Amino acid sequence: MALLEVDHVAAGYVEGIDILADIALRVEPGSITGIIGPNGAGKSTLLKTIFGFLHPRRGRILHGGREIQALAPYAIKRLGISYVPQGQNIFPQLTVEENLQLGAWIARHDRAGVASILERAYATFPRLRERRRRRATSLSGGEAKMLSLAKELVNDPVLLLVDEPSAGLAPRIAHLVYDELVAARARGVTLLLIDQNITKAVEISDYLYMIEGGQVRREGPREHFADQLRQIIRDSLLGA
Repeated sequence: MALLEVDHVAAGYVEGIDILADIALRVEPGSITGIIGPNGAGKSTLLKTIFGFLHPRRGRILHGGREIQALAPYAIKRLGISYVPQGQNIFPQLTVEENLQLGAWIARHDRAGVASILERAYATFPRLRERRRRRATSLSGGEAKMLSLAKELVNDPVLLLVDEPSAGLAPRIAHLVYDELVAARARGVTLLLIDQNITKAVEISDYLYMIEGGQVRREGPREHFADQLRQIIRDSLLGA
């Protein structure tokens, strides 16, 4: 059984205008599934719909066989689904450590457990340890992205939705972020990843979908995309 199934979903922000048009895809347990496509294809809208910020006008979204398309984001979060949006997903007036403690809220009554969770986050992103007493407003763009990712990963969610993990990051910082995504998969976290870095998405994903106009235009295992990488990059950036 797929961990996540999007079953012929149509959704949008304005009544009568669908950004997602009859889109269907599956995310298998323990995998990294990549979503690529040109700007305006509906990629970010897809994640917002899965996480409950938008509700489908038609179709179903299933998590472990259970329909979740009518649930609010907080209820979806309780199912073990976390979401890292393209922008910052942190509380700017709180310190780095306070942000991570909020991420570890589920373990708040276990002081040793919280300490262990924070230590793992700091071991993964040593820069956050150096900044742990600073307010999030003082972080650079790369540091804020690290914190956004670490805050959602501290409890090892069942499914992590990630929108453009390397957007605006220096190559060295982006490399650290991708390494952590792969490490999370090794710990058993399933990932659904949207990325404009087509080469990197193909490199780390097990299975990929290319969407355009709110529909799946191409899908297949990593090897299928790697064999046609130049054409796929062209289609993803410019539209087929």
